[in-house]
Amino acid sequence: MSADTFRKVDEMKAAIEADQPGDLQALEQFRIKYLGSKNVIKVLFGEIRNIPNEQKKEYGQRVNAVKEAAEAKYNSLKQQLETAAEEAAVKDIDLTAPGEPIELGSRHPIAVTMNRIIRIFERIGFVVADDREIEDDWHNFTAMNTPEDHPARDMQDTFYLQNSMEMLLRTHTSSVQARVMKHTQPPIRIIAPGRVYRNETVSARSHCQFHQVEGLYVDENVSFADLKQTLLYFAREMFGPDAQIRLRPSYFPFTEPSAEMDVYLGTETEKDYRLTKGTGWLEILGCGMVDPTVLENCGIDSTKYTGFAFGMGIERQALRLYDIGDIRLFFENDVRFLKQFASTI
Repeated sequence: MSADTFRKVDEMKAAIEADQPGDLQALEQFRIKYLGSKNVIKVLFGEIRNIPNEQKKEYGQRVNAVKEAAEAKYNSLKQQLETAAEEAAVKDIDLTAPGEPIELGSRHPIAVTMNRIIRIFERIGFVVADDREIEDDWHNFTAMNTPEDHPARDMQDTFYLQNSMEMLLRTHTSSVQARVMKHTQPPIRIIAPGRVYRNETVSARSHCQFHQVEGLYVDENVSFADLKQTLLYFAREMFGPDAQIRLRPSYFPFTEPSAEMDVYLGTETEKDYRLTKGTGWLEILGCGMVDPTVLENCGIDSTKYTGFAFGMGIERQALRLYDIGDIRLFFENDVRFLKQFASTI
């Protein structure tokens, strides 16, 4: 009986050595047969109770050798077959085939609108000026003819830095104009785009942060007629060659005289009727001749030079251009909203 059992061990070892799996699937069958939870080698271990005591040690060593041979062969073949499969996969790659599609991003509608406005004014000689968003009180208010006790400050309630009544988040990009005028003598022809902040209630039409583009032109003999023609040019480039504008008297502490400019949209559509409150006219910017006090504050001789300035909110232009009904959409970063502009340049 023991001779037959020893012979089965030798036959099992020979079968393992003869078995040559040709791929990973066949190798998995080899593992299940010889190393799985119900492998055939366990049957040989079960026969040890029928072996005479003086032969148990030898028998156990032989069965262990069979198991080790199966493990060694499996590990060796696994490494060889996996390497061969990886090499074959690389050889099968078609380098001329299209790659995985890359989802295109898009510019934010505010950036698109701002760049469009900048390009319009650059074509008539304006250059871009940029500066800090955290500003001091003098450049933001006092230089713009709005001293500390001026009631117009209530119109631009803003955010001051903690424990400071001097440093604040700028309420308009007019502070850029002040810095340019302090360090540059006329002629000056700039536009100042950027983000500004005001302590306003967030709603569909207003936000506590928004973007502006302000313009400034200072030179000898600059007149209100120059301002009007500049803004008419802008409106027709922005809204079409048939755009109509009107200037209404207004008040700003840093310009005199001052005006609001409206663009005629009409009342043909329900949206235009609602947006213009039934008048057909939409206010898009404020403007005026630079107050002589502002020029003197910044070191420019107001008896020799005059100038005009204007400022507009970018969001208001974008709302009109892209038929968007809520300003809050610009700041919520909703991908569903932003994907609509994937084809916008």
